[in-house]
Amino acid sequence: MKPNIEIPAAELEKIAALLNGLLADEYVIYTKTRNAHWNIQGQNFMELHKFFQSQYEQLFIIIDDVGERVRMLGHFAIGSLKDFLKFTHLPEQTNEFTDQRQVLKALIADHESIIRNIRMEIAPVSESSNDIGSTDFVTGIMEQHEKMAWMLRAYLG
Repeated sequence: MKPNIEIPAAELEKIAALLNGLLADEYVIYTKTRNAHWNIQGQNFMELHKFFQSQYEQLFIIIDDVGERVRMLGHFAIGSLKDFLKFTHLPEQTNEFTDQRQVLKALIADHESIIRNIRMEIAPVSESSNDIGSTDFVTGIMEQHEKMAWMLRAYLG
């Protein structure tokens, strides 16, 4: 049964598609952050190992919340690795992920990409559809990514 929340079905479909793109981005950055956690080496190893764990744990919660938001709007959340790679805006990590500066810069770039995508695509559509719930939801996610990016930037000085 589709939700009856005074948002036209076509608008709900559009918002769900954008949220599925966000879900793909979240899964990709989650995977990269896990990769960093597992493979980081060098100075400050233990500190960064624990730091990356705290970030991937936050991302795991975001992933679950985004998938559930898509379902709340009456649509299905994507859930396969193939779909995540198809719909993500982020590049897949293809090189060794051990150099601390490289890892930090790559994760910062991904967080900032997600922030820009929310600002440019998702929030305006949610607002124009009068979907206050999704607008508030993605704003909260954007703020979490802003904080995670800030913390990553702090390591670069």
